[in-house]
Amino acid sequence: MRWVRPLTARLDETEEALGAKAHGLVALHRLGLPVPPGFVVTTDACRAFLDGGRLPDGLREELAAAMGGLEAATGRRFGGARTPLAVSVRSGARVSMPGMMSTVLNLGLTAEATAGLAAETGDARFAVDSRLRFLSTLAAALSGTGAADASTGPGTAAGRGADDEEARLAGAIAEFERAAGRRGGRAVPDDAAGQLELAVEAVFSSWDTPRARAYREIHGIGHDLGTAVVVQAMVFGNRDDRSGTGVAFSRDPNTGEDTPFGDVLFGCQGEDVVSGRTPVLPLRELGSREAVVWGALVDALDRVEGHYRDACYVEFTFQAGELWLLQARPGRFVGAAAVRVAVDLADEHVITREEALLRVSPRQLRHARTPRIADPARADVLARGTGACPGVAVGRIATTTEAAVRMAADGPVVLARPETSPDDMRGLAAAAGIVTARGGAASHAAVVARSMGKPAVVGVTGLVVDSAGASISVGGRTIGEGAFVTVDGTGGQVALGSPPVVTDGSDAHPRRLLAWADDVSGDRSDRDEVQRLGAAHAVLRRERPD
Repeated sequence: MRWVRPLTARLDETEEALGAKAHGLVALHRLGLPVPPGFVVTTDACRAFLDGGRLPDGLREELAAAMGGLEAATGRRFGGARTPLAVSVRSGARVSMPGMMSTVLNLGLTAEATAGLAAETGDARFAVDSRLRFLSTLAAALSGTGAADASTGPGTAAGRGADDEEARLAGAIAEFERAAGRRGGRAVPDDAAGQLELAVEAVFSSWDTPRARAYREIHGIGHDLGTAVVVQAMVFGNRDDRSGTGVAFSRDPNTGEDTPFGDVLFGCQGEDVVSGRTPVLPLRELGSREAVVWGALVDALDRVEGHYRDACYVEFTFQAGELWLLQARPGRFVGAAAVRVAVDLADEHVITREEALLRVSPRQLRHARTPRIADPARADVLARGTGACPGVAVGRIATTTEAAVRMAADGPVVLARPETSPDDMRGLAAAAGIVTARGGAASHAAVVARSMGKPAVVGVTGLVVDSAGASISVGGRTIGEGAFVTVDGTGGQVALGSPPVVTDGSDAHPRRLLAWADDVSGDRSDRDEVQRLGAAHAVLRRERPD
C-alpha cells in the first residue's frame, strides 16, 4: 500500500483517504491559486500507526522520496546548510476538528539549517525566531498539550540584531529543546529526516488525545477515521513587516453579509492567529498595508466560493508581499448567517431555491432571528469585545473548564478565559456562552463557539481572568465566580444580571426562505416556521433521495 501522495491538481482521491485539508488544497491547485508545494500522508497510514503503535512498513522510505521531490520543486535542501528547506506538518482529518490535533511549524530547522537561513537572509533574529517556533510547536505536539507561547510578537523586524534579544532567543531555544525531550521521552534529533518522522508520529498520536476524543464524542464523529498529515514547504509570515498570516471568510460568518471578513497579523505565523494570544487586526487592515496581497486574496475568495458554490473560509500566509493559501473549505455558517447565505446564493443564481432550502436545517432556522440585549445603554454592561457567535446566553461565571463542568450540573454557565485552547473542550461543551480576554473572530474560542452555536464575545480589552481567585476583573470591577452575566454575541456586550432581550423578527431572508418552502410543499396552513421548512424538506427528499 502507498502511504504518501503528492499534492497536485492531478490527485484524484476521496476526502476519506486524503482528509479535508489536503482535499481542499487539491481544489486550490485546480483553481490555479498559489499553494506551497507539499504532500499528504493518508488516513490509512494513521490507522495503521494507531493499530500497530509504530509507523507502518514503507512509510519512512516514502517520506524520504516525497521530501526529495519537494527539494526538487523548491530548489532547496531539507535541513541543509545552504538554501535550507523547512516544512509545516499539520493534521487534516476528513471532518474539521479545530485545534484538537497537533501542528509543527518550521520543521527542518536544525542548528545547521538555522545558521544557513540566517546567512541566506542576513537576518539572524528571523532565523532563530523560526527555530524557536519549531521547537515550541514540536514540544507541544510531543506532549499532546497546547503550544507554549514562543512568538516574539507582531512586527518581528523591530530590534533585529540586538545582542540581548539574540541571547534571549538562544536561551529560549535551549529550554524548548529540553522541554521537547522531556515531553516526548526522547531527545529531539538534529537531523531533518528524524524530525519529520517524529512529527508525523506526534500528529498521528494527537488523534487519540483526550481533547480530540472529547470533541468527537460531542460532535458525533467516529473514533476510527484517523487523520491525514499534510506536509508543505514553509512560507514565513514572520519573515519581515511585509509578511504575515490570517484567516478570511468570503462573507461575514455572523451575519452572512457579502463582504470579506476575518483576522490578520503582520510579522507572525498562523498559530499566533488561532491561539488568541496575540491581538489580531481586522482583515481590512491588509488592504491598507498590502494592496497587492489584498487584491489577490479577494480574487481567491471569489474563485473558491465559486468552486464550492457556498461561502468559504481560507487560511493564508504572505511572505514579502506574496500571497500563499494554506487551507480552504466551505464556511459552515450557522443561524441567521446560514439562512442569508443560502437565500443570497439562490438570488445570485449560484444555487437553486430547492438547494437553498435543503442547506438550511431546522435548527439554523430556529436561530435565524437572533436575540440581543434590548437596550445596552440601560443594561449594566460590564465589558465589550468582538461578537464571535450571535445570540444571547445567560449563566453564572466560571473561570476554569473544571468549574464550568461542575457548575453546569446546577444551571447554565458562562465560561470566561484569557483565551481558550483545545484543552478547554469539556468546559466549552458545558457552557451556554463564552467570553475571552484575547483573540479575534478566527481564534479557537470563536471557531468552536460558531461550530457549537454558542453565543460568544472575544477580545475583551482589559479583562483579567483570575482562576486561582475564582473571579474576573474589568474596568475597575471584580466579579466573583458564580455571578450571573448575560453574553450578547451579536452586539459584543457582557452585562451583569439578566437585562431584557429582544429578537428582531423583521429579517427578510427567513421570510423569503419560508415562502419558497410553502411553494414546494403546497401547504399554506398556519404552522410554525420549523414545520413549514420540514414539510418542504420532506417533499424535496422524496423527489431527490440521493
